[in-house]
Amino acid sequence: MEATATAVMSFALPSTNSKTQTCHLLTRPINPFSLPPSSKTHLRLPRPHNHRLPTITAAISRTKKEATVETVKQQLENCYLLAGINYKGFTVKQFQELRKSLPETTKLLVAKNTLVYKAVEGTRWETLKPCMKGMNVWLFVHTEEIPAAIKPYRDFQKEKKLEENDFTGGVFEGKFYGPDEFKKLETLPTRAEIYANLLGSLKSPASALVSTLQAPARDVVMVLKAYVKKLEEEAGAAQS
Repeated sequence: MEATATAVMSFALPSTNSKTQTCHLLTRPINPFSLPPSSKTHLRLPRPHNHRLPTITAAISRTKKEATVETVKQQLENCYLLAGINYKGFTVKQFQELRKSLPETTKLLVAKNTLVYKAVEGTRWETLKPCMKGMNVWLFVHTEEIPAAIKPYRDFQKEKKLEENDFTGGVFEGKFYGPDEFKKLETLPTRAEIYANLLGSLKSPASALVSTLQAPARDVVMVLKAYVKKLEEEAGAAQS
């Protein structure tokens, strides 16, 4: 209930019987906020409670994290190689130049280690965990030509003298390759080289063919497809 004050005014009227009559007139309530400071001491209005407005910062942060995890999962579709690169010390300009130098089959994504691990947990990419330390930028390769996909970064690294910004590790066909093993990925034979090796083995003694068949199943399948295609082309040419 608001506190109000009422002013009272008194004055005397002349009387015929020589007695003084006193009248009291009531005025409208006085606004306590218009009183001088000395008059406000006895009027204490209730103070409003200091309620803080609800914050939405946490909700925004959670939404961004969920979006990042979903982006990583999308990039893992049809992905052949996922590798981490130490990007500590990268400038914004360098990062933009690097992105422009990469082919369309290779994507670069900045994401926290914890969010990337959340996206790969329970999948064949989970073996990437050992390199989830420090500051990583993630390289998603969507082509079987692994050496050709890695080479643009190696050229960029050499040109910008970024020796310390090396690969921290990568996963290829479910196997983890650490920094000391990464060269193996960079020296994988190209598809053309695989075709040539298998075609050569088919014309060579059986021992050479057995050696070729001991290669990873993916390579053998690729070469066999190429050989079948070659036979079909030769048969078509003979009929014409």
